[in-house]
Amino acid sequence: MSNSKPKKPIVNAEDLQNQIKELTDNLLRERADAMNVRRRAEEDRIKLSGYFKASTIKELLPFLDNLDRALAHAPKLEDKSYQEWIKGIEGVHKQLFQILDQIGVEKIKTVGEEFNPELHEAVSMDDSKPGSKEVVTEELASGYRLGDEVIRHAMVRVATQ
Repeated sequence: MSNSKPKKPIVNAEDLQNQIKELTDNLLRERADAMNVRRRAEEDRIKLSGYFKASTIKELLPFLDNLDRALAHAPKLEDKSYQEWIKGIEGVHKQLFQILDQIGVEKIKTVGEEFNPELHEAVSMDDSKPGSKEVVTEELASGYRLGDEVIRHAMVRVATQ
């Protein structure tokens, strides 16, 4: 065996600079890709959360409709205990709408509003007055939206004015 030191490869400084630049570029690209993946995952999570909120609210809408109908047709009796029961149901109704408001659900405005096919579904039309403007005259079923998404269109009667 010889006692000589192993030869170090001769490396060109320019080659090292190019290699460092290439590795740096690769690292920056990987970091950008990782940030994009995290951003897309967060956007998907938000969309999925909104989808499940809207889906749950859609399931509750028949209950809300029935509660509205029940309160609209509650008789006005003199019995104090009956009146207390009605007040309790009205309190439940109010509390439910407060919860919906907190999560961003709002009732679509109808009567007196100009007909908007993005928010309203016209079930009937009253053509008694000739005109060019279509206005909602009666709400047949409430419509709701969550943010910009319409969960259910309001079913309405429309007249021209």
